[in-house]
Amino acid sequence: MEFLRETKEGTILLIYVHPKAKKNKIEGIDEWRGRLKVKIKAPPVEGKANKEVVKFFSKLLGTEVVILKGETSREKDLVVRGLSKEEVKKKLGF
Repeated sequence: MEFLRETKEGTILLIYVHPKAKKNKIEGIDEWRGRLKVKIKAPPVEGKANKEVVKFFSKLLGTEVVILKGETSREKDLVVRGLSKEEVKKKLGF
């Protein structure tokens, strides 16, 4: 699972975002990029998609999630605080 890495700050989750989708959902793994594919309803305007990504993963994982890298990119690195790589994997259903 290349899209998850454990660090001192927490587990790093690598995602690839498709904004303006019909609903928020995880689509699977992008093997080529080594990232989790995520569809987000919000448009990529004024940080709306970023807020939606953080809200979606915080709710899904039940913990604090912060964007570490990729504020203006579709490829984002998120920090999941307080969960191990295994716990994140289990909550995501992998």
